[in-house]
Amino acid sequence: MSFWWMNPLMKKGYRKPLEEKDIPALDVADQAGTQYSMFVDKINAKQSSLFWVIVSCYKRDILFSGFFALLKVLTLSSGPLLVKEFINVSSGKEAFKHEGVVIALGLLLSKCLESLAQRQWYFQTRRVGIQVRSLLSASIYRKQQKLSCFASIKHSSGEIMNYLIVDAYRVGEFPFWFHRTWTTGFQLGIALAVLYDAVGPATIASVLVIMLTVLLNAPLARQQQDFQKKLMEAQDMRLKAMSESLVNMKVLKLYAWEAHFKSVIEHLRELELKWLSAFQLGKAYTSVVFWASPALVSAATFIACYFLGVPLNPSNVFTFVAALRLVQDPINHIPNVIGSVIQARVAFSRISSFLGESELPKDQISMEHCVCSQYPIVFKSGCFSWDSSGNPNPRNINLEVKAGTKVAICGEVGSGKSTLLAAILGEVPRTEGMSHVCGKIAYVSQDAWIQTGTLQNILFGSNMDKQRYEETLRRCSLVYDLESLPFGDRTQIGERGVNLSGGQKQRVQLARALYHDADIYLLDDPFSCVDAHTASSLLNEYVMGALSEKTVLLVTHQVEFLHAFDSVVLMSHGQIMHATSYQELLVSSKQFQDLVKAHEVTTDFPNVKRMAYNVGKQFERNACVIHGTAKESIKSSASDQLIKTEGREIGDTGLKPYLMYLGQKKGYIYASLVYTAIGFGSIIFLLSRALLVVDLGLRTSGPLFAQLLSGLFCAPMSFYHSTPLGRILSRVSSDLSIIDLDLPFTMSFSICATLNAYINSSVLCFFTWQILLVAAPVIIMAVKLQRYYLASSKELMRINGTTKSLVANHLGESIAGAVTIRAFKQEDRFFAKSLDLIDNNASPSFHCFAATEWLTQRLEIMGAAILSLSALVITLLPAGTYSPGSVGMLLSYGLSLNMLFLFSIQNQCSLANQIISVERLSQYMGIIKYNQDASPVLHGITCTFQGGDKIGIVGRTGSGKTSLINAIFRLVEPSGGKIIIDDYDITEMGLHDLRSRIGLIPQDPILFYGSIRYNLDPQGRFSDEQIWEVLGKCQLIEAVKDKQGLDSHIVEGGSNWSMGQRQLLCLARALLRRNCILILDEATASIDTATDAIIQKIIRTEFKDSTVITVAHRIPTVVDCTWVLVINNGKMVEYDRPHTLMEMEGSFFKELLYEYWLQASKGGL
Repeated sequence: MSFWWMNPLMKKGYRKPLEEKDIPALDVADQAGTQYSMFVDKINAKQSSLFWVIVSCYKRDILFSGFFALLKVLTLSSGPLLVKEFINVSSGKEAFKHEGVVIALGLLLSKCLESLAQRQWYFQTRRVGIQVRSLLSASIYRKQQKLSCFASIKHSSGEIMNYLIVDAYRVGEFPFWFHRTWTTGFQLGIALAVLYDAVGPATIASVLVIMLTVLLNAPLARQQQDFQKKLMEAQDMRLKAMSESLVNMKVLKLYAWEAHFKSVIEHLRELELKWLSAFQLGKAYTSVVFWASPALVSAATFIACYFLGVPLNPSNVFTFVAALRLVQDPINHIPNVIGSVIQARVAFSRISSFLGESELPKDQISMEHCVCSQYPIVFKSGCFSWDSSGNPNPRNINLEVKAGTKVAICGEVGSGKSTLLAAILGEVPRTEGMSHVCGKIAYVSQDAWIQTGTLQNILFGSNMDKQRYEETLRRCSLVYDLESLPFGDRTQIGERGVNLSGGQKQRVQLARALYHDADIYLLDDPFSCVDAHTASSLLNEYVMGALSEKTVLLVTHQVEFLHAFDSVVLMSHGQIMHATSYQELLVSSKQFQDLVKAHEVTTDFPNVKRMAYNVGKQFERNACVIHGTAKESIKSSASDQLIKTEGREIGDTGLKPYLMYLGQKKGYIYASLVYTAIGFGSIIFLLSRALLVVDLGLRTSGPLFAQLLSGLFCAPMSFYHSTPLGRILSRVSSDLSIIDLDLPFTMSFSICATLNAYINSSVLCFFTWQILLVAAPVIIMAVKLQRYYLASSKELMRINGTTKSLVANHLGESIAGAVTIRAFKQEDRFFAKSLDLIDNNASPSFHCFAATEWLTQRLEIMGAAILSLSALVITLLPAGTYSPGSVGMLLSYGLSLNMLFLFSIQNQCSLANQIISVERLSQYMGIIKYNQDASPVLHGITCTFQGGDKIGIVGRTGSGKTSLINAIFRLVEPSGGKIIIDDYDITEMGLHDLRSRIGLIPQDPILFYGSIRYNLDPQGRFSDEQIWEVLGKCQLIEAVKDKQGLDSHIVEGGSNWSMGQRQLLCLARALLRRNCILILDEATASIDTATDAIIQKIIRTEFKDSTVITVAHRIPTVVDCTWVLVINNGKMVEYDRPHTLMEMEGSFFKELLYEYWLQASKGGL
């Protein structure tokens, strides 16, 4: 009740800055898991709305806190009655001896009881708010794990992030204000009764003014709700655009699109500020009307007294003044109550709508964990569809897979290969037919999904078995990679494995699947990102070796591997054309024959077959798999790792964040303070102050966001490699929302409430100067107590911010890997981690508001002591020392002291906590250099590319090929040497000038939310005819016309288009730009051999005069290049013409070429 249990934490926080480990864990009853379990039990038992289910979960807590709210109102209402009696005593109307002493003690008891009641009221409702927020956060996370494909397309990751980080927070704030919705009316009723006792019929004037105040605000409430809804929708749009831009920042920088996408976000921010302005102006209007009403009530009542002839004397005048304070308390809170109700209602509506979205049907596929079934995968006339249009793709699927067999799935780009695997996983809604899957599944996605952390996420929740772990690394050809990493398998690999090459990411995925020890393995084109040597090793050691007794379905474009499989499934236009053995397909399928012949054409190298026999044995020895054990993990300092612990300010930062906030709108500081100081005396100045606050908020929030956005878009890629996305998104969502909606009014209220409290204290001491002997030490103690409190509360709020980033990051990562998580049946483990993170975030919030109540209760007791001592001093002084009027003024001001101290301290604490959001934004405003002192990945590369040359870059997976491309684009700056283009050192060129002059087809084909037209030409520089022309050259006209033409919709990440189609769209971008330098980074890795040959022909024709740099694992892609650069371990080992290298004794390129030909020849007719 007295919050003594907070003393150890407060003491520790005063001695040193608090760390996360210093904060006690939440009680089991307050933890997210407990709340979510209770919620699920209730919602399963009751088929009522989400709102009433939540109410039923917390009805006891609501009633309990409601009791304290009622007690607070009753004790507060006793004040005017005690004033009246005390004035009578000072007028010589003492009912019994020492009545004044009894009243003084009654005041002390009343104010102490009021403080106790209000502290428990606030603490219990804040506690319920934390529980509701945790419950909703857990529900949102759980829901995203189950979303159907329709719902996933409807709600972007940015929107879902907003639901959890912003909307759940707003709903969690509502319980704090809930009891205000009924105590306001109750307290006003008591106040009017006291007023009637004091001034009789003149009270009717007060009633009329209060009714008029309510009526003036009634029409605005509905409008405010509409404004809030529009504001949140605008915020969703901005967050969606920001999330997409931040995730794909590398692509934006490579294409020199930063300025365009930044302007798009700025435009969305302007729309958001438009609705923010409307909402805040409505809030300002409400505040003015209600804050002015006490003055209007006072004036109207005294005028009514004059006309009605009501006699005025010290007793009824100061009883009226005290009762007026009783009116002022709830009226002052009405704007906050209205704002909170509106925000919570809109937020709850959005969350409720999301939680009501469709889920993946549990009976979509009959999945059983049985290993004895002869046919673990059976499809009969199965039709599946991603979208609600119902156009099935794939369709009419008839497939039986025998246990232990190896099945290869091939076909042209967009034929439905990946969708077939998704259908087996139950990710695509089945519209017709039957599907049955029996056994434990492991899945390797085409677009690699890697968890943030170390390479040990191969374990993926399983216990460490050292022998099995090392065997897994060997089978996945990861032993050598671990030896080259500075910390072995404990090396931080960045968010989503950004520190790994594309081939390394795929092998980590393969290792994760193998360690899972499943019955069925679904592998979606895992060999496209690795060199021929590694691909051969994976096929033999992994698929045919480690998975020899497992059921394997492998999607691949590598025809040379097909002969090794028990069965080959040939797909075209969403249908299975054939499903039989390799040899039978060669005989029965003309389409398959064409596919194999196309592959043979690309592998028909001059001189290679001739020299194969002579050097074959030598290369066979060189090409064998390197056997060995995994290197022991290197223990090292965490400070050397890629991902750093999120930084936060420590201790008291003084006025810096306040000046940064106010400094965004220079010239308003002085006016704001002046208007705040004189705003009490006039409605006009009240209005001016409110409008100024809104204007100040908008004019500071705008520049703050602009600086943050510029900082993020100008930040080097090393910043994004080492900064999880959740840290950034929590700042541009939750922190920015606080700055937009809360901070301006909190700052205004804090200044006003503090001035009001000091003025009242001064009046109290002026009339009884003797009280200064007690008040002065108490005030000094109060200031020290507040500083004692702030030492802990600021750190708690900062820790709250950093832990919130972890919640956001885990959510974003889980959304990206939702299919993989479901395939491995890891939803419960990820959900459990989410619950832990939610609790870790709730704990500092819980202890922060508990600390506020700890402080406020002690200050209120001090205020009560001052008031009671004042009354006691008056009682003990000789009669007549003070007139009844002076006594009435003293006590009427004194009675409001608790309220004023409470309001002042609350707003000061809220301001100190909310200004931390400005601190957090400022951390990312000036990211010019972000050097993590990483070791070089490229060493001493010296070569010259002549204009018009065609250069091929080859090497083992992870050898540094993509790093060289990054260096050309200055995504990383050279630590030594120079890169010169057209006689210009690129380090002396503007980044935009450099990147806009180089074309690129990236390794990871990235598409943005929007249309085909927008994705190919976001800046609107080309005509539709030009776009259709390049689509035709890229073999995409049919696929685009089958949808909605150039307006065909692309969802977030482009997941409604196949990986091959995405790569072809990236090629179309390059054809539109037609730069003099074109770089292809594994641009055709996910395309079938025939389409690859067509694309290579297009590039040779369209870019015949351009310098073309091609990074490839498919050796035929670079054989006809002018020059070939061979990289190994970040060093140039060879650079010459391809035929020269093919004839050179001991050539590394010849070795790679032979390895590829050796594999390719096995797939021939």
